[in-house]
Order: sequence, then C-alpha cells, then structure tokens
Amino acid sequence: MSQPSAQLENSRQLPLHLPERAPDASENLSEFGREMRAGLSRTVRSVSPKFFYDVEGSALFDRICELPEYYPTRTELQILTDHAADMAAEIGPNAEIIEFGAGSLTKVRLLLDALEAPRRYVPIDISGEHLGAAAERLRADYPELAVQPVVADYTMPLVLPAPGEGAGRRVGFFPGSTLGNFTPDEALSFLQLAARLLRGGGLLLGVDLVKDAALLHAAYNDALGVTAAFNLNLLRRANTELGTDFDLDGFAHAAFYNAPLRRIEMHLISRRAQSVSLGEDVFDFDEGETIHTENSHKFTVDGLRSLAAKAGFVPKAVWTDPARLFSVHWLQAPAAQ
Repeated sequence: MSQPSAQLENSRQLPLHLPERAPDASENLSEFGREMRAGLSRTVRSVSPKFFYDVEGSALFDRICELPEYYPTRTELQILTDHAADMAAEIGPNAEIIEFGAGSLTKVRLLLDALEAPRRYVPIDISGEHLGAAAERLRADYPELAVQPVVADYTMPLVLPAPGEGAGRRVGFFPGSTLGNFTPDEALSFLQLAARLLRGGGLLLGVDLVKDAALLHAAYNDALGVTAAFNLNLLRRANTELGTDFDLDGFAHAAFYNAPLRRIEMHLISRRAQSVSLGEDVFDFDEGETIHTENSHKFTVDGLRSLAAKAGFVPKAVWTDPARLFSVHWLQAPAAQ
C-alpha cells in the first residue's frame, strides 16, 4: 500500500467542519457479507461458489471427491498418474509451480513426483486455515521443496513471490475443472490473467467434458447427501459469520444439467414462504424461490483450446481418459518480456 502524500497529510491538520456522514452498514461487513447482501438483493438471487470453502465446506468437498458418483476427481487423478511423465517433460526442470485454488494439495503430489528438481510450490487458496494445514503436510513429505502458500482470491489480480535464484519456468496448475465455475466471460478473464502471470511458462489445466446428462446428475446428487450438505453449509456459514437467520431445514439442495448452456446448476430452494435477516435488511422468499450457488460448465476439447488461444495461450498437448470424461491441457504461455 502506498504512503499518503504530504498534501494529504497536511490536509488532515486543517480544522475542516464537514457534515457527518451516516455509516454505510456494508462498511462493517466482510467480503462474504457484502457479496451475500448484494446476491440476496438481486432479482435472481445468487452467491459466489468461492464462499463454499470455509473449514467445514473444504472438508465436505474432500468427502465429495471420494464419492462413487463423483467421477471428476478419480478420473483426473488417473490421467495425472498415467501421463505425469509427459506433463513433466513439457514443464521442464527447476520449475516453480503456482496452483490456483489449491485445496488439499492432493493432485499436485503426482506432478511433483514426476518433475525434475522443482524449486518452489506456491499454492493459492481463499481458505487460509485449510491451506495452512495442507501446506504443513506437504512440507513434511517434500522437505527439499520450498512451499510458500498464499491466502488470496486467485480470480483477482495477484502479486506472486519473486522467482527464486536459478528457478526454471513459472507454471500454473489449475486442476478440478474449477474453470467451469466461472461464467464464460470470467473464464476468459481468468485465463488472460494467468497468461500474464505465467509468461515464459505455461498452464496445466484440468476441465470436465460434455457427457451424458444422467452421469452428470448423479455426480451432483449423491445418494449419501454429501453434496447437499456442502451446498447447505453456505447458509450455516452465513449464520455463523454474518449473523443471518437462515433456517437450514427451510432450504433444499437442487442440482440439474442445463443442456443448452452446457452446465450443471446448483441451487438452494426455499421450501416455504419465509424471511431471512442480514443486519437491518430483511429478504423475503417465496416458496420455490432459489439462491443460485454454483455453475459447473462442461467443455469440449476443441472449445477449451479455442478459449485458451483467445486468452493468449498456445494450446499444446491434451490428455484424456479412455471414456473421454475429463481432459488435462498443456497451454503454453506467451514468451517472457
């Protein structure tokens, strides 16, 4: 943060008599609170999926990844296992790995094991407590690797640590098809941001592919109800952190495939007419009204490559599973300036 100028400093000493301004209630809210208030105020109510990931939400997502219905995690892990050596050859020696939305740091281990002398690993995640614990476990298992976690929203402009002496290419790792949570415009903006951050290196990107709607429906509506608990945890978190009064029994999980838009949509449906308070604001829900909590867009291989090229990357190798459920792409970033 820049220091105030002398002019500004001097102005503070003048005996100005300005009219008092009533404080805006939003000034006392966290980012979560401000976005929750804005989202509930919309005609079509929505909240960003990035707020799923408090400690409880992160733990629930780890459980989702182990469910039999949830194919993306195990499929991507198998692709990484089968092709890690080829991916490492594209990345090269002494690389610095930047993982966006790092979570539990599970998939990156397969990559680290295949890389030649990786110099540093920088996991970025919004859930600081969860990230810190995962980073400590990784340090214990990879004592020669510099692990430097960054607690941040990776969709916003980032200031990354300066490259270490002798470091090779700076390479992004973005598995899990998290890119699909963005709108098409947001996905393009993120890839453009990544292309600038990773100049001279590249991005290893995992995305889910278009497939049978029944398989998609099962993945987001598991029999044990873990995904439902994950979705509803957003309201529990709001009650705990923001003082809202959501009745968790008054909302139900719903997820479905929107075929024309090629995306899974997750919603929380109000079971009845009810009101919810956030500070001094009261939000009325009709029976059946929803809060849209997540999109998960599905891609074609050619569609993703076109999007990456539009963002400034040069699409290179692509790896998929035999059933073509999932894909991992190596995208070469523009040359360093």
